[in-house]
Amino acid sequence: MSAAPAVNGTAAASTSTTSKDLTANLLPHLDRHLVLPLLDFLESRGTYSHDEVLKAKYDLLKPTNMVTYVLGLKREIDGTSDDAEVPEEFKAREQQVVATLNELQAQAQTVMDVISNPEVVSALRQDKLHNLTYLKDTHNVTLEQIALLYRFGQFQYSIGHYSGASDYLYHFRVLSTDSSLVLSSLWGKLASDILEGSWDAAMEELAGLREHIDQRGGAGPGGPLLALQQRTWWLHWSLFVYFNHPGGREALLENWMNQNYLNTIQTSSPWLLRYLVAAVVISRKSTLRSSTGSSARSREAVRDVVRALGQEQYQYADSVTEFLRKLYGEVDFEGAREEMGKAAEVMEDDFFLEQFKDEFVENARYLVSEAYCRIHHRIDIGELSDRLGMTREEGERWIVDLVRDARLDAKIDFKQNIVQMNHSETPVYQSVIEKSKGLLFRVQAMASTMDIRAAGGTVDRESRGDGPKKSTL
Repeated sequence: MSAAPAVNGTAAASTSTTSKDLTANLLPHLDRHLVLPLLDFLESRGTYSHDEVLKAKYDLLKPTNMVTYVLGLKREIDGTSDDAEVPEEFKAREQQVVATLNELQAQAQTVMDVISNPEVVSALRQDKLHNLTYLKDTHNVTLEQIALLYRFGQFQYSIGHYSGASDYLYHFRVLSTDSSLVLSSLWGKLASDILEGSWDAAMEELAGLREHIDQRGGAGPGGPLLALQQRTWWLHWSLFVYFNHPGGREALLENWMNQNYLNTIQTSSPWLLRYLVAAVVISRKSTLRSSTGSSARSREAVRDVVRALGQEQYQYADSVTEFLRKLYGEVDFEGAREEMGKAAEVMEDDFFLEQFKDEFVENARYLVSEAYCRIHHRIDIGELSDRLGMTREEGERWIVDLVRDARLDAKIDFKQNIVQMNHSETPVYQSVIEKSKGLLFRVQAMASTMDIRAAGGTVDRESRGDGPKKSTL
């Protein structure tokens, strides 16, 4: 397989800035186990053959403790039956894994028996030091024994037992004061919840992990460069949650539009602009219908995203990002309509966006028609219908819904088949605010880059994603 999917030591092939498939860009920032769903999707779309994906899975999981699964992959690659003799290499690995699993389980269970006791649960407090002292004095549970919860959770993750891994890593995190292992357990529990499909739990873990990363910031161990890498990984892992949780798209906008994370996207992973734009478009109609405050925030988010798209156009662009840039950045309705059709094809081949293709197109039409109405005083419904690829009847229903949902000041004349728009002038102070915000955005991006370089890091855009890899689990 041309882009070998591995994150712990295996490089991924580079991808053109206009490529439909972003898999090679995403893989360096994902854990090995998180790559598996992407490989299955690529095979289902026919991007790679079954044999190529099979070989990629084998190379990806061979270093893990999923011995039985890897053996099955090996047999399928070699064309041997399930009844064939197990190679000595796999026999020894399997025996070692089983022995380690049993040993860690017995040791960790001793601690779990204590902390699961109702009397102990009622005695524990929010203060970790108090809890550690209580457990040591009352039940002789030491820090080393608590660390066994992490080791067992980590080992369960490595063999593909994600539910158990999530449980043990959670209990370790609640008790431990080791900041390094606590951070690692946060990553591990998030990955476990994602692979289990527990999206509510994953959403909570995602918020907790972001809070931990932000608290450490650039002043923590590793400096601004490590903070940039942590935020980059967080952004990539969050894709699984935000495009599977029912409220994920709105949550994505709320978190990704934070200045630190938007700067991270522009600095280290501009391809994520595709998903930011998709979230903007998909959630646009729902925010307009919710409240005036939400609508205003949505418009502000669109302006900020369009500004970022213009700044990063030379570095990354695809049909999804170009749709929004041409619509709002260039006010090119014909170009936006063409990109809208191409964007649907791009999303069909994207693991995270495939299920939102139809919703994206519907909302994209909504944005085109809304923008068209806001800059014209007199609109021919037939012409607008043609621009949106609709029949005359569909266009009439569409414009009625648009005027109602977008709260446009307009009158519809069905006899003349026109819409008369009544526009109010934008206050001068509002224009000044918008220009000032653009200046602030650029200054903050420059300051972030200077901090990274001062710490000895690099923001060379030709080598994005080549930084040191994390050793989570």
